[in-house]
Amino acid sequence: MTIPPPHVESEARHDLSEGPRIASEAPPTVDGLVRAARRTLRRVAHDLGHPSPPSAPAPPNAPRRWQRLLAHAAVLVLFAIFFPVTIGVLTNQYRLDGGIAGFLAVTQATPLLMLAHRPLQAWWIILPADVLGALVLLGYPPASYDVWPWAPPALLGHLFLLLAVALREPLQTAVAVWTVTATASLALHLVDPARSNGSAVLLPVLGAVFAVIGAVVRERGVARRRLVEQEIISEAERARRTLLEERARIARELHDVVAHHMSVITVQADSAPYRVQGLSEEAREEFGAIAASARESLTEMRRLLAVLRSDGTDGERAPQPGLDRVQQLVEATVRAGLWAELSLAADLPDLPQAVDLSAYRIVQESLANVVRHAPGARTRVSVTSDDGHLTVLVVNGPAAQAGSPLETNCTGHGLVGMRERVRLTGGTLDTGPLPDGGYRVAARLPLKHSVS
Repeated sequence: MTIPPPHVESEARHDLSEGPRIASEAPPTVDGLVRAARRTLRRVAHDLGHPSPPSAPAPPNAPRRWQRLLAHAAVLVLFAIFFPVTIGVLTNQYRLDGGIAGFLAVTQATPLLMLAHRPLQAWWIILPADVLGALVLLGYPPASYDVWPWAPPALLGHLFLLLAVALREPLQTAVAVWTVTATASLALHLVDPARSNGSAVLLPVLGAVFAVIGAVVRERGVARRRLVEQEIISEAERARRTLLEERARIARELHDVVAHHMSVITVQADSAPYRVQGLSEEAREEFGAIAASARESLTEMRRLLAVLRSDGTDGERAPQPGLDRVQQLVEATVRAGLWAELSLAADLPDLPQAVDLSAYRIVQESLANVVRHAPGARTRVSVTSDDGHLTVLVVNGPAAQAGSPLETNCTGHGLVGMRERVRLTGGTLDTGPLPDGGYRVAARLPLKHSVS
């Protein structure tokens, strides 16, 4: 009997290298860059005054360590390229002093190291640095192939920055960042329209493209994680519903068992004054109270059973089967094309009704699982009794032919029902695959302390 393994799914960490934030987090409301600036300053102040807490364990589906290291390595490569290139372009093409060029390179390129984890904070540093660099360039005469207001390294670095912000932050934040960047580019163009050229328009246009790409990737990841969460919730609800359905079915069958004994008690209590001579008046009243209590209990049980049978089905009102019908069950399974062998002990004692019914249901569900999941497998059913316990053993080999099982949509009712029945009787259940590809179900049910 092959049982499909459960699916394991989970969420991703909060890091640019690990994709967008998980969908279970509500995206922060962006009500303006002023509030975002305050939030950023509070975070920076907190980080400066408090050491970072230990990282939480990564979820099962979080990106692997090499993927996270790859993102940080990419950030290091960007810094290693942009820092010397910025100094070289500012000194050679724009003829800036070495000290000024080095200062601008530090302020414009160093924050790129924060792209993997804090791109919004990096933007708060890089944008003023780029604007400052554009204003500094106004103090130098334009040269051949001069690009203003954004030097080529600053332009490319800002594009990567906008992409990182769109990947890491909500859509509203990315739009706000792009709007401020475009506004700064327009303002610099108005400062000196004669010197301004294509970079004043190129940054907003390419920045919008990069921001859209990042936002699409982020929203796609959020949608995927929401789908995973819904699947996890649906799986949990399905398992809970399966358990409740099995408990309800067992409760209906238990009612039939208990109702029989309560009916016998009622009849005996009612007929005792007529069967036993010389009973005192107090004894007659006691028997009457016992009969009244039994009838009241039966009424309450029927009322509860009406709730459990709210689906309107009447098929389960037939007499419940027991081990006396196991042979018929095995014969029907053989006629269905399954090789099955039955070993039923001849010296079985009188079984409590709950144990008798539970043993039959365990054999029935085990054979049904063999037919569904391992068609054609050789199966052996053994029912024995020793030391006050009833042992039910169902063992099957691998499927006769390799291939897909007859049913792939397993609801899990079978094993859940077995466990509930064994728990009802106070017994133990052992199930699991065998080394040869088969499956084993072993139930041990006590005969003395079971519910009857």
